[in-house]
Amino acid sequence: MDYFQGVVTEYLRADRAIFVNTECLIQLEPGDVPAKSRHWYCDATAINLRESKAYLCEITYSATLHALLGRLAAWAKIWPQLRAAILRDCSIPLSWQVQPWVFIPQARHEVLKKKFALIKSETPDTQMPDLRITYLESVTPWNYRSWDRQSDAVATDA
Repeated sequence: MDYFQGVVTEYLRADRAIFVNTECLIQLEPGDVPAKSRHWYCDATAINLRESKAYLCEITYSATLHALLGRLAAWAKIWPQLRAAILRDCSIPLSWQVQPWVFIPQARHEVLKKKFALIKSETPDTQMPDLRITYLESVTPWNYRSWDRQSDAVATDA
């Protein structure tokens, strides 16, 4: 885990309705040895009981966003399988929405939007929902109440 993963995790936990599982293993097929390119360690899985929603949180301060975009492209191609694996392994009900939530530097927002639009156009039948985007600059502890962050009063793009 890198430094900003801890900052984002604390930001998520500050909302008392959110429960966080860091480095959550998502594997498409069950088993003791996850198959190559068929599993991922999600930076954090955030379960929001207030919204009945689960978020697959990915955190990066990379200038290129290369690894993040690769992961999103892989997920877009197999979203129904990924969703089934989350139901099986994490017991997230099918009635709950599961959405990717990315935490990136604000300066990388336009790059992410353009490249994610390309991913969506290359997988037009994807069932993956749009991204929730929050800027890393907004999740620093002095920008929110650490004991009760019920609403996002920080820079975010839903």
